[in-house]
Amino acid sequence: MLAPKLLLVDDEPSILSALVRQLRLVNRSPHPAYKVETMTSSLAALKRAEETAFDLVISDYRMPEMDGVVFLRHFREIQPNAVRMVLSGMADMKAMVGAINEAGIARFIAKPWNDAELTFAVETALKERELLLENQRLADELRQMRGLMSRQEAELRRLERECPGITKVNWGPDGSVMLDGIDIDS
Repeated sequence: MLAPKLLLVDDEPSILSALVRQLRLVNRSPHPAYKVETMTSSLAALKRAEETAFDLVISDYRMPEMDGVVFLRHFREIQPNAVRMVLSGMADMKAMVGAINEAGIARFIAKPWNDAELTFAVETALKERELLLENQRLADELRQMRGLMSRQEAELRRLERECPGITKVNWGPDGSVMLDGIDIDS
């Protein structure tokens, strides 16, 4: 089994270091439990999310470029199947409810966090995600068997779950395919 990919986003490098240190303690011998990437910029993290798929993202709530809820809402548009969590030193119930409703946050983790609770939250969320993806796969298989979905559509959904954005094509005004603003038919 491949190690789940985690993205940690916080404008404070010391917080990121502490999170990584704690998550490295999780043991799934003989392999590391997680592949962890860290970012201090929410904008850079969104760009990275367009390039690689993550299983789970944890974001600080208060960041200079955009708050964690706005960041996770944009992240959700790019990778709807990734688990999203918010980390915050404030205990604002209105912000928590907004985070859950606006960005589909799975968990709100308070700073300072309890190491065992953080690890449990991550492990539980990843298991729930695995079950959700398996249910989606089985539902697609059933739709295909009943003739409600073509093999091609089922394959496109599978590819999109594995590599978010892979099935989206940016078309130029003349009908050519565009890659990051570059016309490949020119």
